[in-house]
Amino acid sequence: MSEKPTVLFVCVHNAGRSQMAAGYMRALSEGKVEVLSAGSEPKDQINPVAIQAMAEEGIDIANNVPKILTTEAVKDSDVVITMGCGDTCPIFPGKRYEDWELEDPAGKDIIVVRRVRDDIKGRIQTLLSEILPVTA
Repeated sequence: MSEKPTVLFVCVHNAGRSQMAAGYMRALSEGKVEVLSAGSEPKDQINPVAIQAMAEEGIDIANNVPKILTTEAVKDSDVVITMGCGDTCPIFPGKRYEDWELEDPAGKDIIVVRRVRDDIKGRIQTLLSEILPVTA
């Protein structure tokens, strides 16, 4: 893994789970991780309830834009995380792949989205402890 690892979060619409994960990774890694997110069928905007839930955590994802998943994004990443949404990614040797089974927050109320958000936060904290070197 490179000194500054790149993590790609993938979900079909790139409007909820993957955007929340990317927001947490950017905030919690304090710039030590390059963060990408994309989807196979991106929506035209971020889920407004996901924006609200992340704002409660002090993380602004309101200006993010869903992006299409490309082979280059996967190739450029050290870690590829899919969000339990059936997306298929190109497989390249030497990359770490994980599938996180997460409830889809699309169309759900803030209570459900907060639960998904909190699950994502815990997974991000674990991932960070695994990919970043410990500094004294």
